[in-house]
Parts: sequence; structure tokens; C-alpha cells
Amino acid sequence: MLQYFAESRWYTIVGATAFYAVTSYWLLYAANENDLIANTDFVYWLAVTASTVGYGDLSPVTPAGKLIVALYVIPLGLSIFAMVIGRIAAWVSLTWKKGLLGMNSLMLNNHILVIGWNEQRTMLLLDLILKERDAMAERPDIVLCVKADITNPMPGVIEFVKVDSFNKDEDMDRACVGTARTILIDNPQDDVTMTTALYCTKRNPDAHQVAYFNDDSLVSLLQDHCPKVECTPSVAIEMLVKAAFDPGSSMLHHDLLSIDEGQAQFSVKIPQSCSAISVAKLFVNLKRKHDAIFIGYAPNGLVKEMVVNPSLDATLNPGDTLFYIAERRINAINWSSLDAD
Repeated sequence: MLQYFAESRWYTIVGATAFYAVTSYWLLYAANENDLIANTDFVYWLAVTASTVGYGDLSPVTPAGKLIVALYVIPLGLSIFAMVIGRIAAWVSLTWKKGLLGMNSLMLNNHILVIGWNEQRTMLLLDLILKERDAMAERPDIVLCVKADITNPMPGVIEFVKVDSFNKDEDMDRACVGTARTILIDNPQDDVTMTTALYCTKRNPDAHQVAYFNDDSLVSLLQDHCPKVECTPSVAIEMLVKAAFDPGSSMLHHDLLSIDEGQAQFSVKIPQSCSAISVAKLFVNLKRKHDAIFIGYAPNGLVKEMVVNPSLDATLNPGDTLFYIAERRINAINWSSLDAD
């Protein structure tokens, strides 16, 4: 019997609690403890008695009532109360453990999904994402999805899902791949990155997707099949050469990429409700009103058609993504003021 109650379901606990309440009521009624069973006073008294809080404002007065409370109400109430509290604690512990191990199924929308595990590089990636998110007006949830045998590296800060495959529907549904607004793919193996990017494009073609490759030759291959995916190949060698011929280049690029200090590069999409804006007016007013420098734009958000340092005679249209350098992200832009003379 002890094992049965230790492994009991919630309906068993509810049934035992109901039986305890009904029998306690009738025993107190039989003992003429009318004050204890009056209206809501009975529920209140039974709760404080079973939990041993014992406020003392209500108590049995008849000898039979005292015996019933001492021999039945308190012992049985303590057992049921301990069983309920133990079950709640076990459920909370199991839920926390499942979240730490990545076993839970999430229900999220418009979140940032990071797929892959590269140890310290992924930790740095998550740190930078968190800092970028803190500067945003809205703060989307961040989900880390891995196949590696690890636990949540940032419990309580990010969501965590562990899967067997990055292209298996039942696994990736747990990470809500179909409702993510941004998907970042960074795996140690480029072939896994390639197949994951193809899968994510099929499941969520509207998401902004970024994939990192060690082998630059795979970038064009992926973009032939998924032109919307933004690929970021390794540029360490290019940076090394650039710094050799243009001293200070590495520090400049580090400053533009870092969000901890100095200036940084940001982007924003021109709303569809805006009218076309000339580059000349945009350049001057962006600097004048927001102390930011316009550096280029992507027509209709297509990064493959990026235009850097465009002519002052060029025009930006609604839906274009403009890129700028500023001390911090500009969350509220008065677009009509940028087109003013």
C-alpha cells in the first residue's frame, strides 16, 4: 500500500483528499462540532489543520471531536499533505531536469534558434546574441538546439533542446523550427551545416537564416539552392592580409563587429509605409539626427545584391535594408524626418 501511494497518480491523490474531507466532515458532524463545519470555515480549518499551521482560531470543543481530530483528522491530513507536497516537488524537479537535459518540447514564436555546438565559440556566440538582444526594443527568446551530449550551458537564460538529428521533424518540432524568426547554424562539420540549412529552408522559408562554413567552396553551392540563406565563410586569412597592407584594419573591423565598446554596424529595414528616400538626404539626416553613418543597403533585403557606398543620386525604397554605423542600435527612427530637406 505504501508503494502504491508513493507511485500514485494525481487522480488517486485527489480521490484520497476528497474521501478525507468527506469523512472528516461527517465525523465532526456526528460529534456536534458545528462551528468547525459551518460553510467555508470547514475548508479553512481542515487546510490549516492538515498542514499543521494551526492558527488556533477554530478548534474542537467536545471530547469526541478532540479525539476525532487527534486520531484521524491530523494523522491522515499530514499524510495526504506530505504526499501532495512531495508530488509537487517531484514534478518541479523533473521539469527542471528535463529542461536542463533538453528533453522538453517548446512552444515559442519569433525566437532566435541557434543550431549546433562548438563549445567556446558557441558560448561566445550566445553571449553576443544576448548583448545584442538587450539593446533591442523587443527581446525574443533564444533557443540552443544541439546533438552533442551536454546540458543547458545557460540554464534560466536560454531555452535548450537536445535532438538526435537536425533534419528530423519530430526532433526539430521540439525546438519550434517552423516558427523561428532567425536561425543560426554553426556546426563543426560543414556537411551537417549544409543539410541542416537545406532542411530549415524547407521547414521555415520565411526565417532569416545564417550559416557558417569553414570551407568557402560550399557557400556558393548552398546559395544556389537556398538564395535567401546568408552564409558567413571564415575570413581570418583575408583579415590577416588586409591588416598587413592597411595597418589598423583588424582593429577597425573588430570595433565594427564588437558591441561592447566603440562604434558598431547595425541594419534596419525600411517600412513599407514609407516613401522612397534619396541616399543624399538619408546620409545627411541619419548623421544629423542619430549620429549614425550610412554605409550601404540591400535591395529588398537581398544580401547577395548588397550595395556599399552607393552614389548620392541613388534611391532607397520600402523593403530595402540599410546598414549603418552607430554607437548603439537605433530602435525608433522617424523615417519622414530622414527625407526632409
